[in-house]
Amino acid sequence: MYILVTNDDGIQSPGLLALRQALDTVAETVVVAPERNWSAASSARTLFDPLRVDPVTMADGREGFVCSGTPGDCVALALLGVLERKPDLVVSGINIGVNLGNDVSYSGTVAAAREGTTMGVPAIAVSLDGRKDADFKPAAAFAARLAKIAVEHKLTPQVVLNVNVPRSEIRGVVVTHLGRRTYRDELIVRHDPRGRPYYWLGGGEPEGDLTEGTDTAAVANGYISVTPVHFDLTNHHWLDALRGWQLDV
Repeated sequence: MYILVTNDDGIQSPGLLALRQALDTVAETVVVAPERNWSAASSARTLFDPLRVDPVTMADGREGFVCSGTPGDCVALALLGVLERKPDLVVSGINIGVNLGNDVSYSGTVAAAREGTTMGVPAIAVSLDGRKDADFKPAAAFAARLAKIAVEHKLTPQVVLNVNVPRSEIRGVVVTHLGRRTYRDELIVRHDPRGRPYYWLGGGEPEGDLTEGTDTAAVANGYISVTPVHFDLTNHHWLDALRGWQLDV
């Protein structure tokens, strides 16, 4: 098994290193990751500037590749020819912070995994409810186990397995659907020395839906959530309603 490992927190992230080391126990791995943090970059791609991919020595002395572009760029470049052979799986993470519910629309971690599926490679995105100093080993160990099982069960490129790991003691693993996250965004206004305003987008931690069966509830209750995500954004409920609007001209 040959696995492409990437992330959105950047090549120096401790979550990336822990993930790669765990995946090394079940597969041959290669890292192609961005040179800086791209959190909340979603599926951004670089179309009007050149991109670079250079070898880099990671913190454990292993070689990886650092890319000047977005998480999506990393995966696209790798699969389009930077790598000499096509991987069997893309694993993105371990993200510092969860990607639950509607977070998946913003997440660079999930977007990198989705880029793999777009190009015909099944993918897993892994996130941890923690910070840089968190213990990534339990999440990494689960990711390695899941990667092995996913390939054995022939996970298809039509789905991303979105994995979120709680920061507390892990009580088990549940298969979930996406919940809802309520954001408490706040516009923070400051002024530079010349009196011109500038802005920060801030706010408190999002609140999660605690309905049973959701990824948000699972993580809140100490469980690893595994959510199969696909990206048909069609609201099928509204198809017939719109057909009744007499839209023909």
